Amino acid sequence: MRESWATSQDATPPPGGADLHLDLTGPGGVRANLIRALRDAVRTGRLAPGTRLPSSRSLAVDLGLARNTVADAYGELVAEGWLTARQGSGTRVAQRTASRTPERRSAQPRPPASPTYNLRTNSADVSAFPRAAWLSAARRALAKAPNEALGYSDGMGRPELRAALADYLARARGVRTDPGRIVVCAGYMQGLALLSRVLRQRGVRELGVEEYGLWFHRDVIARAGLRGRPLPVDQGGADIGALDAHKNVRAVLLTPAHQFPTGVPLHPDRRAAVVDWASRTGGLILEDDYDGEFRYDRQPVGSLQGLSPEHVVYCGTASKSLAPGLRLGWLVLPEHLVEDVLALKRTGEWASGVLDQLTLAEFITSGAYDRHVRAMRLRYRRRRDQIVAALAERAPHVRITGIAAGLHAVLELPPGTERTALQAAAWEGLALEGLSRFRHADTFGDLAAPEGPGGCGISDGLVIAYGTPPDHAFTAALDALCRALPAG
Repeated sequence: MRESWATSQDATPPPGGADLHLDLTGPGGVRANLIRALRDAVRTGRLAPGTRLPSSRSLAVDLGLARNTVADAYGELVAEGWLTARQGSGTRVAQRTASRTPERRSAQPRPPASPTYNLRTNSADVSAFPRAAWLSAARRALAKAPNEALGYSDGMGRPELRAALADYLARARGVRTDPGRIVVCAGYMQGLALLSRVLRQRGVRELGVEEYGLWFHRDVIARAGLRGRPLPVDQGGADIGALDAHKNVRAVLLTPAHQFPTGVPLHPDRRAAVVDWASRTGGLILEDDYDGEFRYDRQPVGSLQGLSPEHVVYCGTASKSLAPGLRLGWLVLPEHLVEDVLALKRTGEWASGVLDQLTLAEFITSGAYDRHVRAMRLRYRRRRDQIVAALAERAPHVRITGIAAGLHAVLELPPGTERTALQAAAWEGLALEGLSRFRHADTFGDLAAPEGPGGCGISDGLVIAYGTPPDHAFTAALDALCRALPAG
């Protein structure tokens, strides 16, 4: 085994001496081994926060390496957040929340208090928000807005936006509607809450949901007094046949274009089956089209609403296409639901800002929305391709799925390794979510009560939101992800 002691000749050595014991063995080149050895020394606490390292020249001499090799290694670790470098202060170990102390060898170090990189599924790349185009649209919208637009809203939303949405959704998503059946909401969550409460008022007690989904959607449903009944999910999407097993389920919430988070579309036979179920039973389908604009390797999947407008509520949002901070969403309702939803919304529900509604209407009708979506589609596809290439090179044993569309992918891990991978990611300063976090089966009461792996066949996995980081941080986030993955 090749190990190296580095004794600094630096004129200003760090406190306690400058001897560094670095294990430079292992696969890869000298630079990669040096980066790994220094990172491990910081991670395990052998190099305490604030410790000043030898200069690149001194360390290169001590290790018998080229100075550029050491400088590149320092630069990489500075970029990752393990080290800091300031003129006049040298290169030091970055401050972290906790490290291993010599007095307590058994104490385990903890990851950084706040992550450096974010691959959670909570947002799109908000750094790419089209500020200049949005500002131009806002100026035009405000200049031509009627005075009454600045008064109190009637609850439905501005007619300019509802008209723009009716045209856009018909053209881009195959939705069949008119402005009089569209209600603008303060985001999708408000829309789901309104629908859940209306269903409860109408006597519905149980709502079918997909086995995998967002836990806070489950909470919204439960607060409205509804019980969720998870449908197993496999490679064809939600198992619609399971609906007939429970006669009390009179409505179902689906992500048919791109199941969240497994990424599969609802199979055409199941699309027809769920519409048939709604027609036979008088049931209602809530269609969550959260990222319907982003398709890469296949033709877009049109809305389920287009097959049966009187049995499907189409739920859309600007959160993924623009930014969640706008708090703009919309419900395309069957005619028989419009008054009930409006009556509830008018009892004091928050309304979206009028100026943002007018701006979005102008943004859509001017063509700026289409241009932005096309640009973001290319950007996200490049990121998706980067992930696929990086895994093929550095973790070929990890299978990636759900990559034909959307802003996230699922990495299938060896059984029993999900928790370990999440812990390793935390040490790399990377915020991640495990697939198990999205499974509803344990708390919702299954229709099918699967055991072991979920219906999608994956027992352990990671959900990677490649749309979240800004461009300048994506490569480093991807590197951190690859380092956190379990070995093959």
